Amino acid sequence: MNTSFDVIVVGARVAGASLAYELAKAGWKVLLLDKAQFPSDTLSTHNFLSNSLVMLREMGVLDRLLETNTPLYSRAVIQFDDTVIDGRFPEVDGEMQGLCIRRKHLDTLLQQHALAQNGVTLIDGFRVTDVIREGETVTGVKGASRSGETASFHAKLVVGADGRLSALRGLVNSPCLHSVPTDFASYVGYYEGYRQDGDIHVELYKIGDKMGIVFPTSDDRYVVGIMFPLNDAYWMDRFQSMPDTAMLEIAESGFAGSPLPGRLRKAQQSEKIKGLHGYNNDWFQGMGKGWALVGDALSFKDPVVGQGMPDALYGARTLTGILSRYREWDDNWERMAADYQLQMEHTMMARFQMACQFTKNVPFTQEQHMVNRLIAASPEATRAFLGVYNRAVEPQELESILMGMLSGQ
Repeated sequence: MNTSFDVIVVGARVAGASLAYELAKAGWKVLLLDKAQFPSDTLSTHNFLSNSLVMLREMGVLDRLLETNTPLYSRAVIQFDDTVIDGRFPEVDGEMQGLCIRRKHLDTLLQQHALAQNGVTLIDGFRVTDVIREGETVTGVKGASRSGETASFHAKLVVGADGRLSALRGLVNSPCLHSVPTDFASYVGYYEGYRQDGDIHVELYKIGDKMGIVFPTSDDRYVVGIMFPLNDAYWMDRFQSMPDTAMLEIAESGFAGSPLPGRLRKAQQSEKIKGLHGYNNDWFQGMGKGWALVGDALSFKDPVVGQGMPDALYGARTLTGILSRYREWDDNWERMAADYQLQMEHTMMARFQMACQFTKNVPFTQEQHMVNRLIAASPEATRAFLGVYNRAVEPQELESILMGMLSGQ
């Protein structure tokens, strides 16, 4: 087997498979490595808004994703305490709908799409254990298969696309530039028979010190996520001892006055409840000599803002563009790293900062309640508010609209 490639990508899920596709289209030979064996599920909100569907369509993979019978949606209903914002996401390049597709379908289809390009090789069930260096430059990786067989691979660039707890990131000692720990524990379940009023839609709740998110997803199911404060000993004990019962109990007590308890009560849990006890919203240095990071390995954000999947696609496209501009990589690592950092901050930083705000257990102020009510009462402001999430609108544009409405009162 060939052991030398242009790029090695560690991690073959959304970020890694998308990057492999983009790199192959640009003419490079790519090795995809992943410790999992596919098809494989993983804990994730797995949601694409319309801005992401544009990129998936441009990649030529959207039709295959839609063949999984995962429903499209365009509406969101958001409840902030007693204020309800109900509207539709604005159009982005002809797309208005979102898609919340299960990872066991998504990752496999993206891998297959990448492998259909010339020059992409996938080895799954392979765990990277170290990097190879020539001086200060990373030139490859070492690792082992599940059977224990060791191997080494060499490349001009090694990319970490291996998620929130990236092993590659640790091996190259990428420094953390920003870090905001969450105040919440998160639990996720899948339910059959979950029924909504009207057309299918996303639900987001922030009521008191608890949050909830609901998405229509693949296999005729809805994915329900519940977040409560890490220091809440009662709910921590309930979820650790009886998670199935705890999901229903916290919906009844923590989200009373919303549709969530009644809908969840009538639904049937279809899979084991999974949880995550705290995480950091973090941003790492994205590139160094012979290495780079994409997806959650570069920056993990609170799932409640739903930006992880779009950022994985943006990162893959952005990194490929930079590599294409600087053909002599060995002479340009510092310039490439600075360029990558600048472009990723321009694209992602505003939503990263939103996530850092959501991730703290801070009640709405009276001023924020007033703004929420203003958004709920105005179709224009509602479209702009939802447009911040699918990047049709920048946060400062929403602020300008709201300031105009306030000054006109």
